[in-house]
Amino acid sequence: MIKIHKLLASVGGIGYIKGGGTIAAVAYCICWFFVPASAMHTHWQVLVPIAILIIGTWSSNVVDAHWGEDSSKVVIDEVAGMAIALLYVPHNIWYLLISLAAFRFFDIVKPLGVRKAESLPKGWGVMADDTLAGIYALVVIHISMVTVHNFN
Repeated sequence: MIKIHKLLASVGGIGYIKGGGTIAAVAYCICWFFVPASAMHTHWQVLVPIAILIIGTWSSNVVDAHWGEDSSKVVIDEVAGMAIALLYVPHNIWYLLISLAAFRFFDIVKPLGVRKAESLPKGWGVMADDTLAGIYALVVIHISMVTVHNFN
């Protein structure tokens, strides 16, 4: 059972690569981009991040005992954050890139309570900081979408 959790937490082994967090976020972006645009406005867009959060928290809790607290091998949190950052974002490469940049900024710099979210125990803290970073990125991208729309 631990092998399954290691596979999930490392997103198929991406977590073993240097820079795995960014690679995992980019991998999610690539998957998101190739999902048909018609599927972007369905309930699946909300269910996917919720499922990733549940699985990520569970697997992070399990691997914590083997890899140590908030191991860099755990990158499912970046996937969850990126999935949140892309909620209801138009199927457009520029919005995708802005979302990725905003998410990675908030995930790396950890402002506005993101660092504090890490202090939750085990998998909860692993997932919470990236969830919050994803929410902040989501706000940034949606504000930029409204701003662009109002100037056109």
